[in-house]
Amino acid sequence: MRRRILQATLLAVAVTAVVLGLPLGFSALKLVQDITVNDLSTRAQQIATLLDEQIAAQRPVDLNAARLAVPDGARLIVRTQAHDYAYGPDPGEEPLVESVPMVQSGTVTLAAPSGPVRTQQIQVAGLVLLLVVLSAGTGMIVASVTARRLSDPLRHVAARAARLGAGDFRADPQRHQVPELDRVADALDASGAALSQLVQRERELVGDVSHQLRSRLTALHLRLEALAATNDPEVAEEASAALEQAERLSGVLDDLLAAATAARARDAAPLDISTLLTDVAAEWREPLKAEGRTLRVKVEEELLARVTPTRLRETIGVLLDNALRHGEGTVTLAARQGGGTVVVEVSDAGSGVPDELVPYVFERGFSGHGSTGVGLALARALVEADGGRLELSQARPAMFEVFLPVARADDVLGLPWKSEPTPR
Repeated sequence: MRRRILQATLLAVAVTAVVLGLPLGFSALKLVQDITVNDLSTRAQQIATLLDEQIAAQRPVDLNAARLAVPDGARLIVRTQAHDYAYGPDPGEEPLVESVPMVQSGTVTLAAPSGPVRTQQIQVAGLVLLLVVLSAGTGMIVASVTARRLSDPLRHVAARAARLGAGDFRADPQRHQVPELDRVADALDASGAALSQLVQRERELVGDVSHQLRSRLTALHLRLEALAATNDPEVAEEASAALEQAERLSGVLDDLLAAATAARARDAAPLDISTLLTDVAAEWREPLKAEGRTLRVKVEEELLARVTPTRLRETIGVLLDNALRHGEGTVTLAARQGGGTVVVEVSDAGSGVPDELVPYVFERGFSGHGSTGVGLALARALVEADGGRLELSQARPAMFEVFLPVARADDVLGLPWKSEPTPR
């Protein structure tokens, strides 16, 4: 895009330079010659008038009286009925010649060397060429600035759309002062908010349905087990068969929940999050340092988790931004492996989360510090989209923990991933 804009602008500048530069150059060269010729004609007319007065007064022709009107290096030739007169040096080859008639039957001719005129024409041509080059250079600078001003926002909007497709629903506050692109950015933010709400409602619906079905299945299991223990063989046999069908239904429910979790995490892949967390920490050190705070990193090596890099990066960014805005003291970013998961911790040394706010920290639109209340809700949605979870493990001081599924051997080998059934 940037190259096409630059090429189109430079082509327009080049066409303009050719269309205007060539006629301008030709006109400038013609103007220099016309000025010189007109000057010679004027001088010749003055000399002719002077000589006519001498002849009319019956005085001998005196060319010395006209020498002031002869240009430097030019030659004056006067032809009368009686004599021919000449004054000045030979003008050389291809001189500029102007002749005017005399009233007393004669002609006055001025022949000037063409060298000075050619020099002036070269200078004028050089000036025109310089103007064309300056115009082209200015056009190139304008084209570069314009291309950058248009292409950089387009790349940013494209990257924002890619992050949205990868599951990053956070709003992007950056705008580019280009109305069309800013409207696209607004539309992407609105789409991100709508998608996050849809994902959240879908997740809540799946959780509610799972909870209700499991509660009913548990009650059904208990009733069938009681019936299966009766002394009536026929009733016990029917109860056992029904209990078997209930267990199959429970297995189907587990498979459906696992498939839903796997579908949400279909973009996740085995990743060494140690490198990713180190990169994220490098991005946040300077903002924390500007506030007089430090970031301490304690990340174990070779922590393989099945995640989407973009989602995890944005999640950790939300937690670090939360620690920067609302926390105090040193911020700690730690990662370890334990209990079949990879755990990422973000904590600070501030006063933490008040007890009355703990149940609501992940609710969308809720904030105890006057912010939008979107960040933590979206961070949890991003983590859960990869089959993990985000929890506030400690309120005072605040510590958030991200639990990520460990990448197994069949993931590393590129075999299909099968999520374990997860009770809701």
